[in-house]
Amino acid sequence: MSRAASFAVVLAVCLGTTFALTPLVRMLALRFGAVQEPDERRVHEKTTAVIGGVAMFGGFLAGFVTASRLDAFNEVFSGSNEPKGVLLAAFIIVVIGHVDDLKDVSAPAKLAGTVLAASALVLFGVSMIELRVPFYNSVQLSPDLTFLLSVLWVVAMAHAINLIDGLDGLAAGIVGIAATVFFLYTVRLSDQGLLDAGNIGPLIALLVVGMCVGFLPWNAHPAKIFMGDGGALLLGVLMAASTMVVGGRPRQDFNGQVFFFYAPLVIPILVLGVPIFDTGFAIIRRAVKRSGVATADKEHLHHRLMRLGHGHRRTVFILWAWTALLSGFVLYPVYTGKGDASVPLGLVGLALLLYSVLHPSWRKGREVEVEVEVGAEVSAANGDAAVGGVGTASGIETTSAPPLLTAAGIDAAPVDGREIRKKAARQRAERRATGQMPAVDPRGKPRPNRPRRPR
Repeated sequence: MSRAASFAVVLAVCLGTTFALTPLVRMLALRFGAVQEPDERRVHEKTTAVIGGVAMFGGFLAGFVTASRLDAFNEVFSGSNEPKGVLLAAFIIVVIGHVDDLKDVSAPAKLAGTVLAASALVLFGVSMIELRVPFYNSVQLSPDLTFLLSVLWVVAMAHAINLIDGLDGLAAGIVGIAATVFFLYTVRLSDQGLLDAGNIGPLIALLVVGMCVGFLPWNAHPAKIFMGDGGALLLGVLMAASTMVVGGRPRQDFNGQVFFFYAPLVIPILVLGVPIFDTGFAIIRRAVKRSGVATADKEHLHHRLMRLGHGHRRTVFILWAWTALLSGFVLYPVYTGKGDASVPLGLVGLALLLYSVLHPSWRKGREVEVEVEVGAEVSAANGDAAVGGVGTASGIETTSAPPLLTAAGIDAAPVDGREIRKKAARQRAERRATGQMPAVDPRGKPRPNRPRRPR
């Protein structure tokens, strides 16, 4: 059997097994209470099974065992411990992820579990050996750096995909597209004689494709089952393993391998650009707010797109399309030998598009937060201030107010521009909270108190 036919058989087994196991796992999850209830942070509206990662792992295991029986993969499985490391790491991360789905494991404990899975990969030889630095020669990594960078790579990839898993079918579609593109990239390298036949990276990438495609019909909106943290972390660990053994191993230069500043590990960063960008922005956002990195919120890319007016399906399709577009920047130079110079320009264009589309919603969200905070502080201060006396609401000394304005809860002492802006912010917060216009305008002039017109 040819190598291409062997790949097709492995893909079919993995896809079919995942597709067949998913409804069975869903039935068991509903029976034993392994479900996710709706809440204010999640967008689903009904109780949904949450251990889809078990079915995905079953499909992966079936495809992996099938590959081990085919002659085309003899060099992958003979004389190497890498397959054992991949299986062990996959099992560890599925167990840890689904324990978190059912028992709410703390963030440090889940991180420790991811590090354990990554360490299993590295100890069995699945690691990056060489690192190519942009505008510099390749660097042979010492054993200590190999372990450290490989573990960091696995942890970053796993949690990036886990964070993007916020809408039905989103993570499965994005990772499926990225894995398909990366598999085609490895095929091109193999055709050029630049990738060893015993490299396990192409096989892992193909199995990830089969898992995602087999699971997606059950996970598309409205989802009948979620992959959960177990499934999302599993996809991240497998993609990290595949990209490390392909991009982190020494070989000759090739147009496509030297793609984008001559750093082959940039290729998986591009094809998984959507979850990686979302994770990076989430870390910065939470650091600015001085909240924990693992603190959940509704500020991810998919949440922002939905607030812009896109529906559930359209938001998922947009993020799939972004992933496909970024992947196109990889495949075009690899298969045509042209277009390396256009990649940076295309990425800058995409960044400007994202900024143009999403920045207004970011700014609006920040203004609303400031207004609510100012309104809450001023209201609390006014509640403590004595009526008709001297108070210090918002840190500004005020004098007695006329009865009409005192009844409205607003001081009428002469104010400067800064105080006017503060009062305007407070009134906007009150208007949003109560749905009615304030009794006076920011300068203290009375106006009718009428309900706000609906938009």
